[in-house]
Amino acid sequence: MMSASHAVYSLRLHIVFVTKYRRKTLTPELLAALHEAFADILGAWRCTLMEFGGEADHVHLPVGIHPALNLSILINHLKSASARRMRNRFADHLRKFDWKPYFWHRAYYIGVGGPSLDTVKRYVAAQGTQEKPRQAAKRPPPA
Repeated sequence: MMSASHAVYSLRLHIVFVTKYRRKTLTPELLAALHEAFADILGAWRCTLMEFGGEADHVHLPVGIHPALNLSILINHLKSASARRMRNRFADHLRKFDWKPYFWHRAYYIGVGGPSLDTVKRYVAAQGTQEKPRQAAKRPPPA
């Protein structure tokens, strides 16, 4: 819970960004740099990065936000500022995937409410672990 001059609030979002064309560009080193960048950017916006996780083609950001924010502006700033930092720092690596200055896909996911924060944290923590084999859907026997 956070507070401002005349308000107490607890606003939490789950944000997901995917890489352009879902390319597997995010290495462990790049993910660590993104974690640092998102924490820094969100702090400047009076927000808190509560957890961070991701895989080679996407990241998860459970975030605590300030109630005065315009979410679309925050999202656009997160994407553009993080992309700029990563392109500057990992130019040689990212050039292998696309010659254009793209990084994130233009679409994104943002969820308010839904699963509990603990559920999201467990999901984020499990990112990058070995994938479990999927079971085929059971169909009823033919009549």
